Amino acid sequence: MQERKQQGAPLCERAAGEFWAAEMSRRQFLRAGLTLVAVGLAAPPWLAHIAHADAQRLRKGEQLPNDHILVVLQLTGGNDGLNTIVPYRDELYYRARPTLAIPESQVVPLDERLGLHPALEPLKALYDQRALAILQNVGYPNPNRSHFRSMEIWQTADPDGYSRYGWLGKYLDTLTDAAANPVMAISFTQELPLALHSKRAQVPCFASLADLQMMTRDPELENTLKSLAEADERKMDSPATVVRQSTRTALQAMEYLRERVRGYQSQAQYGNDPFARGLQQAAQMIATAPHTRVLYVSVNGFDTHAGQATTHQRLLSQFAGAVRAFYSELQTLGKADKTLLMVFSEFGRRVNENGSMGTDHGAAAPMFLIGGRVKGGLHGDPPDLRGLDGNNDLRMQLDFRRVYATVLEWLGGDPEAVLGKGFAPIPVV
Repeated sequence: MQERKQQGAPLCERAAGEFWAAEMSRRQFLRAGLTLVAVGLAAPPWLAHIAHADAQRLRKGEQLPNDHILVVLQLTGGNDGLNTIVPYRDELYYRARPTLAIPESQVVPLDERLGLHPALEPLKALYDQRALAILQNVGYPNPNRSHFRSMEIWQTADPDGYSRYGWLGKYLDTLTDAAANPVMAISFTQELPLALHSKRAQVPCFASLADLQMMTRDPELENTLKSLAEADERKMDSPATVVRQSTRTALQAMEYLRERVRGYQSQAQYGNDPFARGLQQAAQMIATAPHTRVLYVSVNGFDTHAGQATTHQRLLSQFAGAVRAFYSELQTLGKADKTLLMVFSEFGRRVNENGSMGTDHGAAAPMFLIGGRVKGGLHGDPPDLRGLDGNNDLRMQLDFRRVYATVLEWLGGDPEAVLGKGFAPIPVV
């Protein structure tokens, strides 16, 4: 090993040599994920760079970044919280919603006051396992009812400003190796969510793994990578060099992901809907891409101004089925304790139904945290229908940035560095 190092062995082999030189234990070596089998002799430069960085951390006596995973599921359009977690013993709920209220006989009870919409019955088992935490009345001060602005607030964690960068993008920027790891975060969306916009880290964005397969099936890919590598070797000193290197890394990352997921078969039965496709693909990444830490899924359709009952029933049924399959797969993979699923929407709906058998834009609403390490159950008081705000909306009891602080701690991040000020994490994970 030492002789090959002197002759210019690949970086991943040099990193391994440094481990042995430091007389590190086999357990530490495997924890770092730097065996030649794991990294591969033909590892792309960015992957070898991560291996080298981990080796340096351990040589200095520092801890490696944790291996926790965050999956964000965005319910776009404004999910009706009152018909999701139903205050089935509150007469004001039934007065406010003479046609849309869920009959008490159909509610899936969670306690003596609150229960699940009947379409969410598949989640009751997760609740009983204490793997589902329901956070009540989540929002932010001075709520905004614009879809665009409220989603911007949630994604930047900046209710008072207009940040260019998202809260997860800011988190990635606090990591010394995030810019070097092009698969640290992945978004299964048509466009990159503002939540993942950052100064340094580049996040791949594609609607589906099928799109990834198509992008990397181009016979010109190998020639493109070869030409980019040759251009870098000539060390051309021009602004185009950075672009070439960035493009090469992105193409290598896509090829890496394609190879990782190509032969994987899902370990659970998923439906054929946006929730199922998104979470199934997240599970594939969790199973096959160990350097990915953040996955983002978004599903539209929750803006239920008219004819809400049928639409909401369908969406919640698909959501519950997909989450149940996803968690089952995590358990099979042994990843349930390492993964946290966070579910949010940009706002809830108004307490009173409108004249079109729907509900209009509201304010506070519940959030879900799902995983093997959450403290499951109901957190917070039931919605207070007797103490509405000046716009007859539910009052916020829990600032969403406290939930983010909890999630950031789970990821091993510094909440204050990301959120700009201190928000006390919730003791729920």
